[in-house]
Amino acid sequence: MEQKFDLIVIGTGSGGSTAAAKCSKAGWKVAVIDSRPFGGTCALRGCDPKKVLVGAVDMIEGMERMKGKGITSDASINWPELMAFKRTFTEPVPDSRAKGLQKAGIDTFHGRASFISEEKIQVGEEVLEGKHILIANGAKPVSLPIEGSEHLTFSDEFLELDELPARLIFVGGGYISFEFAHIAARAGAEVHIIHRGKRPLEHFEPELVDLLMEKSKEIGIHLHLNTEVKSIEKKDSTFIVTGTNGSESLQLEGDLVLHGAGRVPEIDDMQLDKGNVTREKRGVSVNKYLQSTSNPRVYAAGDAAATEGLPLTPIASMESHVVAANLLNGNHRTPNYKVMPTVVFTLPKLASVGLSEEQARQKGYKVKVNQIDTSDWYTYKRTNEQHAMVKVIIDEDSSRLLGAHLISQEADELINHFATAIQFNLTVNDLKQMIYAYPTAASDLGYML
Repeated sequence: MEQKFDLIVIGTGSGGSTAAAKCSKAGWKVAVIDSRPFGGTCALRGCDPKKVLVGAVDMIEGMERMKGKGITSDASINWPELMAFKRTFTEPVPDSRAKGLQKAGIDTFHGRASFISEEKIQVGEEVLEGKHILIANGAKPVSLPIEGSEHLTFSDEFLELDELPARLIFVGGGYISFEFAHIAARAGAEVHIIHRGKRPLEHFEPELVDLLMEKSKEIGIHLHLNTEVKSIEKKDSTFIVTGTNGSESLQLEGDLVLHGAGRVPEIDDMQLDKGNVTREKRGVSVNKYLQSTSNPRVYAAGDAAATEGLPLTPIASMESHVVAANLLNGNHRTPNYKVMPTVVFTLPKLASVGLSEEQARQKGYKVKVNQIDTSDWYTYKRTNEQHAMVKVIIDEDSSRLLGAHLISQEADELINHFATAIQFNLTVNDLKQMIYAYPTAASDLGYML
C-alpha cells in the first residue's frame, strides 16, 4: 500500500518532533516513523531517565560529604525501587507521544525506514511518498573492533536493569561511561573504566577532568588509561575482558560489560544511496539550511546530520525548528551553534560552554585565563565539597567571555549563566554589574571574572 505525504519525518525525538508538529499545524499532511517506542532517546533511553538516577545518588553523595558535619544517618540505594521510580517517567512517554501526534493529525508508523527512491520510503509493508523527508533518527553505539563485542551491553539496557550487577566494566572513557560509573559505584557496585587514550573526556579542559578522575578514584572507580580492549569472553555468567597497555596486559572479570566508547548516526541501513542521499562519517551531508547536498527534498537534524552541532538534545531541537522554518517558508534560516552548553552528570558535575583555552589561542585571541580552585569558597565549603574549580576564558581586547568550564555540584546551573553571557556578547563588566540573590552559586560569578 502506498500513501502520499507533504512531509515524512524519520524519528520521534527532539530532532524530528518539532518539525513534524509545526508542519502539521500549517496544514501539511505529515507522517512520522520510528523503529522504537515513540519519544526518542532523551526521554526514554538517555537524559531524562539518567538524571532520575543521578538525583538519587546525589543525595547519597551529599550525605557522605556531610558525615561528621551534622549528618549521622546512613542511606543506600535500593536499585529495584529506584528503577521502578524511573519508569514512572519513561513508561507513559510512548503512548502519550503517539496520542499527541495523532491528535495533531499526524500519521504514525512503526518500523525501520529505508529509501527505495529519492522520494519514497519503505517501512514494513508500507510505501510512503514524500514531497519532503526529514531524517532525524538519532545515533547508535559505534561498532567496536573487539573480539566478543556481541557481549557488550548498551546504555539503554543499563537504564532498564532490574538488578544492579556487583561488578561492571565500562569500555571507553566518554560521558556515558563516567555518568553511569558514578551512579553504579555509589549504588555499591565494583566499577572499572577502560579507556584507550591517555585522558578520558577529551573534549573537556584537562585540569577539570583531572579533578573528576581524582574524585572518581575516591569513590572506588578503577580507571585504566592507555589501555585497549582486545577481547570479551563469556564464561557461564561471568565476562572476562582482556586488554593491553603497551607491553603489559590487563584481565578483568565482571558481571556486565558496557559500551561507553561513543555513538554514530543510526543511518547505516537506510539505503541512502537509493534515495540519492550523500552521507559522511558524522551523518547526512547537509548545506547551511540543513538540506541534503544531493537530494533537495531531504533534510536532516540532530545526531543524524553532519553539522558542527554537538550531539545534544537542545541542539537537535533547535535544528528541528530550523528545518520547519525552511520547509514552510523556503530556505532562509540557518542553525546557530554559537552557544552549546554541555554537562557531564557525574558527581561533581562537569560543564563546559564556548571555547577551550587551546581553541581560543588557536583562533588568535589574546586570552586571559581565570583558573580558580573554588572548593574553599562558601558555596562549596558549606556542604563539604572538596572538588570544585572554574576556568574562564576571556578575550583581553574586548573583555568578552570566550568560554567557561566548571566542575562542582552547581556546575550544571552555573554554566547557563555563562552561556547567556556568550550568546549576547556580554562583557566582564556587564556581568559584574548584575546583582544576584545571595547566598546562591550564581552570586559567585563576579569573583570568577
